[in-house]
Amino acid sequence: MGKEKKTESHSNGSYNYKMFKCFNRKFKINEVQPTNDVRDAFCKFSVNGGGGESDGDRSSGVMGAEQLCSFLDDHQVHSVTTVAEAQRLIDEVIRRRHHVTRFTRHGLDLDDFFNFLFYDDLNPPIKSHVHQDMTLPLSHYFIYTGHNSYLTGNQLSSDCSEVPVIKALQRGVRVIELDLWPNSTGTDINVLHGRTLTTPVPLIKCLKSIRDYAFSSSPYPVIITLEDHLRADLQAKVAEMATKIFGQMLYYPESDSLEEFPSPASLLHRIIISTKPPKEYLESRNPLVKQKDNSNVSPSSEEETPEKEEIQTLESMLSYDDYETKSDSDQQEEEEEASEEQKPVYKRLITIHAGKPKGSVKEEMKVAVDKVRRLSLSEQELDRTCSSNSQDVVRFTQKNLLRIYPKGTRINSSNYKPLIGWTHGAQMIAFNMQGYGKSLWLMHGMFRANGGCGYVKKPNFLMKKGFHEEVFDPRKKLPVKETLKAMYMGDGWRLDFSHTHFDAYSPPDFYTKMFIVGVPADNAKRKTKIIVDNWYPIWDEEFSFPLTVPELALLRIEVREYDMSEKDDFGGQTCLPVSELRPGIRSVPLYDKKGEKMKSVRLLMRFIFE
Repeated sequence: MGKEKKTESHSNGSYNYKMFKCFNRKFKINEVQPTNDVRDAFCKFSVNGGGGESDGDRSSGVMGAEQLCSFLDDHQVHSVTTVAEAQRLIDEVIRRRHHVTRFTRHGLDLDDFFNFLFYDDLNPPIKSHVHQDMTLPLSHYFIYTGHNSYLTGNQLSSDCSEVPVIKALQRGVRVIELDLWPNSTGTDINVLHGRTLTTPVPLIKCLKSIRDYAFSSSPYPVIITLEDHLRADLQAKVAEMATKIFGQMLYYPESDSLEEFPSPASLLHRIIISTKPPKEYLESRNPLVKQKDNSNVSPSSEEETPEKEEIQTLESMLSYDDYETKSDSDQQEEEEEASEEQKPVYKRLITIHAGKPKGSVKEEMKVAVDKVRRLSLSEQELDRTCSSNSQDVVRFTQKNLLRIYPKGTRINSSNYKPLIGWTHGAQMIAFNMQGYGKSLWLMHGMFRANGGCGYVKKPNFLMKKGFHEEVFDPRKKLPVKETLKAMYMGDGWRLDFSHTHFDAYSPPDFYTKMFIVGVPADNAKRKTKIIVDNWYPIWDEEFSFPLTVPELALLRIEVREYDMSEKDDFGGQTCLPVSELRPGIRSVPLYDKKGEKMKSVRLLMRFIFE
């Protein structure tokens, strides 16, 4: 549909809607007005507006730098705002609204103040800079993690490309996964989802893209997880490529294993590699694994074949030509033929040693005193482990890294619910970033925290141990810590959509759904009333959400346009970490289904914590 001309002003006017090609329906478009809360706040803090030097009505008066400073400190709980900073905000609002560079006045009237509240860059709902302690070991953080980062679409037949890797890094993703396979001649390395119809991309393209875009959105370290299916000579070639392309950006420790992971702050603008050491990879290629490899599923050194029912599902969809498998003796010959110098070069570059459970997960979760590592579990393995040994998972993740990856049957690149992993301290919840959906919106929401740097410090309770070594129990019911209250109005749809985008015969009928997603006790859903035939919906409803674990709660918001005869239209969404919400009246920008920020659409929300 065609877009109408964008303008910042909300002038009075009307829209005509044709019905049955002969009747016209005319709807007046009124200027959006400040709500009572906004008027009250302006009245309280402005001069000559009722809260200053003389009495007046609530729409008169001027809010100067000192008054705006008081508003930000008292009403918005915005600490350490100086008069100079407040004046800078005033000047910016006047410049945007009145298009002047020389200011004849140095204060805001009611309309200016209302517009200031709607500017999400000047009045954001969460902090826009890094504010957490970044000097702790990597195991203390949730890390923005991608899965099969090179795929452009589904897991079976889409193209492999460096473009999704670049997009992920630009969004702030800090863990990039690459599956490495020999090319058709066996002389070079490709990146592809093995034994599927995906088209390969050369490894060198992906590595150069990582080098060029690794720190485009965050200075904190990028971790490359390699799922390699290579001979020792090709592993040596990977080491040569990585060393040459990354240069001083590539970090690796002097010792073979780490007793404690380094911190994000100590690895600024560094790239680190995580994979299985070569010897462990060769040992994992036993006859049982090789038998699994002959199935029509793409296994890797960590993400093994899905369960039987999943294999049958995939086998019914795919058929392949004979796949050449090597016997154990063949592999042993290859290993002996490889230069003894080739093996250590590749292994030396591995900072985070990875593995998958060889026996019971409970045994693998035992914490070693003298080394740290990364363990990978599928989403089903995580569910089973958390059901029986939840505190073992929490204890393991206090020192080690736990990566969770999607089950093999998610061939459409869908995602799973991330909260169970985060609740148990899992740092790397590996997601397919190329699609969209509610689970991915939650991922976007979590990593808007801490300035969007890709590292979010885990709550302290996940890292603490009691006197008897007891740790946080995710299944235990906890008392309510605080209650979040929220209320709002919306604006901007008229600027981003044509007047017939939502309804051919009338203005839209917007309503909003609000969700708390967190521990089971905190999960909740609310829905506003429908505001009929209005481009500027003012719901003026307050919802309360009792929270037992606010540190892990996410506030997900979705705006819909009611349609009597068809599915309700999508009007925007966002997701925000509750622990980062700033009290007061805040501008909340909305995003499209793919997570791209809409140009004009935002909500004006008031957050109260009790």
